[in-house]
Amino acid sequence: MKLYPLFADLSRRAVLVVGGGAVAERKVAALLAAKAQVTVGAPLLTPQLESLVRKGRIAHRAGVFEASWIDHAWLVVAATSDQALNAQVAELATLQRIFVNVVDDAQLSSFHVPAVIDRSPVIVAISSSGEAPMLGRLLRERLETLIDHSVGPLAALAARLRKRIRRRYPDLALRRQFYQKLLTGPVADLLRRNQPEAATAAAEQALAAPRAEAVGSVVLVGAGPGDPGLLTLRALRALNEADVILHDRLVSPDILELARRDADRIEVGKQAGNHHATQDQIHALMLEHARAGKRVVRLKGGDPFVFGRGGEELEYLRDHGIAYEVVPGITAALACAAYAGVPLTHRDHAQSVRLVTAHCRSSMDTLDWAALAQERQTLAVYMGVAGLETVQAQLLAHGRAAETPFALVENGSRADQRVVTGTLADLPVQARRHDVRSPALLILGEVASLSHRLAWFGAEPLGSPVAIEPAAPPQPVPRPARHATVETLRAIHRA
Repeated sequence: MKLYPLFADLSRRAVLVVGGGAVAERKVAALLAAKAQVTVGAPLLTPQLESLVRKGRIAHRAGVFEASWIDHAWLVVAATSDQALNAQVAELATLQRIFVNVVDDAQLSSFHVPAVIDRSPVIVAISSSGEAPMLGRLLRERLETLIDHSVGPLAALAARLRKRIRRRYPDLALRRQFYQKLLTGPVADLLRRNQPEAATAAAEQALAAPRAEAVGSVVLVGAGPGDPGLLTLRALRALNEADVILHDRLVSPDILELARRDADRIEVGKQAGNHHATQDQIHALMLEHARAGKRVVRLKGGDPFVFGRGGEELEYLRDHGIAYEVVPGITAALACAAYAGVPLTHRDHAQSVRLVTAHCRSSMDTLDWAALAQERQTLAVYMGVAGLETVQAQLLAHGRAAETPFALVENGSRADQRVVTGTLADLPVQARRHDVRSPALLILGEVASLSHRLAWFGAEPLGSPVAIEPAAPPQPVPRPARHATVETLRAIHRA
């Protein structure tokens, strides 16, 4: 994070603006809206600034800039067209440890003025760290359409009731549940309809209602493969409502950043050889926090029900009377294949897909290798990096062709994604050559030959393209005479 975001209370605090042109005029308007005590230093002022001076709303220091102007200021804004003067103002302010903003010069600025969405008392500020101001303005325009103007009155109503709500609900979990209903339920709807009196009455009624006990629950949430853009809207909502988040080791930091800031985050990642003990601990943590009235999110990479032990966890919750729901995620096979440009099915190459896990000897011993070795199908092998030699040996032994293409997708959908390609004959060798590490998904089948042609995300695949002939079209089967068409019968009679 290049800049530390903060909101400054400038009410009745001195702010100096150096410059008297149109740019300075815009800066002064924003500062006055924040109730700052503004002094403008410049030889000449725009008519609008002169009007503000006459009305006593701002002070004016006429003449050429002097270092003493900075004394006692909380903030300084350099808004002149003279770059050398702006640099001088910035240097002197910095020496006095006063935050300074130089218009259109991010390097000289110690604070930046963001694009603002004003729903007072709610303020949304957007910054591009001075790198792309127009992008910040574009984002502001988009968010303006999404954030209803009733948000301000809703925040003001919550502020008026805040002390009473804290007295009524000293328990944090209960207080959060009350706020959730207050801010998203009927009260918010009434304010959207511009009925503030009815909204206040509804809030008072809700506050006077009998206090319910906090009811805990668990939401199994699929985090997808790592790209936060692949989260569902329901998953994002669950992360922002969570009191406790139990997350897998491989859930990306970018996704965790989207969660509520004050939620307790507990990593419960499994390590090779210790899955059972860790799963018991996960069960115990879910039960403990749910029984304490917390909203628990069990955050899993990919999809909870695809090699994620989601079924086991739901069985445990059901047996212990804990309410639950499931938010599906995009499983690794779908995401890694899409981001590697590999269609899992293709009319010319594969008419079926098999999802397989190969993370340990016991799981691989139970697989039907004869069925997996059939041609014209796609295998998506999860957690198989450590067992590639076994996968290769078993498939070759059961008849899969050595020239069958593969694509190993490491860190699929993430910024550091890598795709390694080759044939089944050199699968382990290629993986070692390129030092493929977990998390990685193996896609094996004729469709993997398309990875070089269809690649669109990240770096080009490593390895040579593998050519594969499309399947021969099926030969037409002669129809029995009773299925002959009328036109066929007519042709026979004409012959």
